[in-house]
Amino acid sequence: MEGQDEVSAREQHFHSQVRESTICFLLFAILYVVSYFIITRYKRKSDEQEDEDAIVNRISLFLSTFTLAVSAGAVLLLPFSIISNEILLSFPHNYYIQWLNGSLIHGLWNLASLFSNLCLFVLMPFAFFFLESEGFAGLKKILEDLDEQIYIITLEEEALQRRLNGLSSSVECNIMELEQELENVKTLKTKLERRKKASAWERNLVYPAVMVLLLIETSISVLLVACNILCLLVDETAMPKGTRGPGIGNASLSTFGFVGAALEIILIFYLMVSSVVGFYSLRFFGNFTPKKDDTTMTKIIGNCVSILVLSSALPVMSRTLGITRFDLLGDFGRFNWLGNFYIVLSYNLLFAIVTTLCLVRKFTSAVREELFKALGLHKLHLSNTSRDSETAKPSVNGHQKAL
Repeated sequence: MEGQDEVSAREQHFHSQVRESTICFLLFAILYVVSYFIITRYKRKSDEQEDEDAIVNRISLFLSTFTLAVSAGAVLLLPFSIISNEILLSFPHNYYIQWLNGSLIHGLWNLASLFSNLCLFVLMPFAFFFLESEGFAGLKKILEDLDEQIYIITLEEEALQRRLNGLSSSVECNIMELEQELENVKTLKTKLERRKKASAWERNLVYPAVMVLLLIETSISVLLVACNILCLLVDETAMPKGTRGPGIGNASLSTFGFVGAALEIILIFYLMVSSVVGFYSLRFFGNFTPKKDDTTMTKIIGNCVSILVLSSALPVMSRTLGITRFDLLGDFGRFNWLGNFYIVLSYNLLFAIVTTLCLVRKFTSAVREELFKALGLHKLHLSNTSRDSETAKPSVNGHQKAL
């Protein structure tokens, strides 16, 4: 009897492992297909030639797609875990969600940690150097094309020399400045035409709604971080120290239940989007932004690495800031500095102060006036505005009217 129970337990364990492996593979396959379409949308079409470089570009493309899929998995890791915990708590004995268990969640966290390190330290460096060396046949190709390149360079040199002989340096400099100015004007014209084509409901409803939504999300994030700072000062359990909670599906991690979990997921995605936008808004990475159908494989590799770093740091950042109370699983919760009170407190204070200053600085009077105008609230101030303008009018003899 004990032998049959042991065999039954081993069979159950085997079926559980097969089921979890199948689910992980299907989830990653979906992310890989989506990542492939995203990269091919931005990849330069001229790189799709049928020669020796095609194999190099194809290998680099597959590795970049794999990295972007891992990044997407790291972003979805914490939201998927939070929603799974709430589903298991609401339907503990439902037959159709028996596949959703703590073992699967722990496996996903371990795979995300493993593949993130693999992509960051192995696959992406290999893809970059493999692409820069033009593959294994790169040396041979360079030797074969050397005469042709010298001939082309010679023709370009002669053409430039004739151009310099016909034009003075000041005229050439003016031409370059005019071309740059013309390009800037064309870019500005395109943006204005895009804004002009926007419908009335987009201008008066969608844009103000998005602006108000971003303002609310930022304010809630600062409020949660402030509450987390207070918890850190009075409660030792608020430190993000790895796994120590009641377990997945045993208790809700939010005071407001499913609604609070949904709010946490929204804020986690907001943190990720704001991190990506802030990264590409830096002056140093201005030319690093991918462009549709005009992004080289080198830039694609760099962008994939950047997004991988940001997405891998998202679970740790969300837990450290107190956006969620879900414990960090796997290698994500094994960082030594997560138990250092001063580092965690300084990180929370820095986030709260910088975000508050940014909120005050960006939400200026001009933005408020545009929002009021779009929402129709500016009409409430017409009387005061007209009275102020009337008092500001000068009299006939040049003196200002008295109030």
